Amino acid sequence: MEALVVRTDFSADGAWDALRAALHSPTKEGFLPNVALVNDRRYEGLTSHQVLDLIPPDYRHPLLVLADSTAVASSELPLLVIYLWGERPRYVRVVAAELWSIENNLSGANMDFEDFARAVDNDGVLRGF
Repeated sequence: MEALVVRTDFSADGAWDALRAALHSPTKEGFLPNVALVNDRRYEGLTSHQVLDLIPPDYRHPLLVLADSTAVASSELPLLVIYLWGERPRYVRVVAAELWSIENNLSGANMDFEDFARAVDNDGVLRGF
């Protein structure tokens, strides 16, 4: 199953193109995130809480990812990753080039969400381990 990457900011088509390129470019080791990109203006401007209300009941991936205004404002494209499993959603930002790590490891149950949350930099963004 693929994690959804939902575009909620449409102010910078170049940033969306860069994001698509980053998510479709394998690492040196050949890793890629298993994602489906959602590029639909119906989701423009939605907050994380609003998007959570739209998740279909049969969505089984542990993550939902937003390409929001914060993500497109930076060349690192710090995506908002929402961890859906547990009592309440939890959040972390991860640069697009490192989304594979959190997606691969959480969907395969190799690591816990807290491992990633503890690895963020001082600005709250995960840039890898």
